Amino acid sequence: MDEDASVAIDEMLAGLKDWRGAMLSRLRAAIKQADPHVVEALKWKKPSNPDGVPVWSDGGMVCTGEVYKDHVKLTFAKGASLDDPDRLFNASLGGNLRRAIDVFEKDEVDLAAFGRLVQAAVELNRGDGRA
Repeated sequence: MDEDASVAIDEMLAGLKDWRGAMLSRLRAAIKQADPHVVEALKWKKPSNPDGVPVWSDGGMVCTGEVYKDHVKLTFAKGASLDDPDRLFNASLGGNLRRAIDVFEKDEVDLAAFGRLVQAAVELNRGDGRA
């Protein structure tokens, strides 16, 4: 785990004083619980987003976490190749590669189902069937 990136993500989340920071923190914890070997990074820093975007990887990119004005978006890099029996994906459904989960303020996220989706993404990245 990149400690500098983890600290930077901690700071970014602490700076979000509303439900979005709390939600992304819960989802981040669920990612780490589902995959204790996940590596965190901050990528794509730019003037309009100086903090960058949290990225979680294991054998390849698993997902990104972005904060927008009215929602939090978790984009799975290879989401179109993942089974989603719990129907968590609700955004970017038309693409050939990515799928996303948009979470709005009043939404409840099934963290167990989310964790299974993270594990499936890691398995797909590794290509070896291990969770």
